[in-house]
Amino acid sequence: MSDVTRILSQIEQGEPQAAEKLLPLVYDELRKLAVVKLAQEKPGQTLQPTALVHEAYVRLVGSDNGGGWDNRGHFFAAAAEAMRRIVVESARRKRAHKHGGGVDRVDEDPDHVLVTAPGDPLDLLAVHEALDRMAENSPRRAELVKLRYFLGCTMAETAQILGIAQATAEEDWTYAKAWLRRHLRRSEENSAPR
Repeated sequence: MSDVTRILSQIEQGEPQAAEKLLPLVYDELRKLAVVKLAQEKPGQTLQPTALVHEAYVRLVGSDNGGGWDNRGHFFAAAAEAMRRIVVESARRKRAHKHGGGVDRVDEDPDHVLVTAPGDPLDLLAVHEALDRMAENSPRRAELVKLRYFLGCTMAETAQILGIAQATAEEDWTYAKAWLRRHLRRSEENSAPR
């Protein structure tokens, strides 16, 4: 059992000092993931990697939220989800009218979604909303996209976190990209003025 898994178990059992022991063990890896994620964002991004890590950590092991992770991989998957939600919330705030949300939207070619880095908060929200739909029928594939697209994990890291073979992860990635492209194209066609 790794140190991280042992401490996660202690957190679940309610040991008060366990959360303090966990941060030094996972901080560097969480920060690397945050740096990769934020590097994909549009220049001028106000969210900093350190702030993203700290906010995600507080959400994960905060007073009422901590615990329930089976292992290290499960914890990092939860961290990826927390970071994704924080970035999406930031994008929603920027989309608000008082933050310039009244400007006209310029859609990116759906064939390039997931090939290029997400830049426009509106594109980020479209992918986020599509993922919620995907998760209804294919939760593992939706989780894989979250790890790859929103957190920037490699295919090997993603497979390890999800506990699946890398070949399975690659098949899921191919399927998920095609599903998202089709879904985003349909959404764009349905919202086009007639």
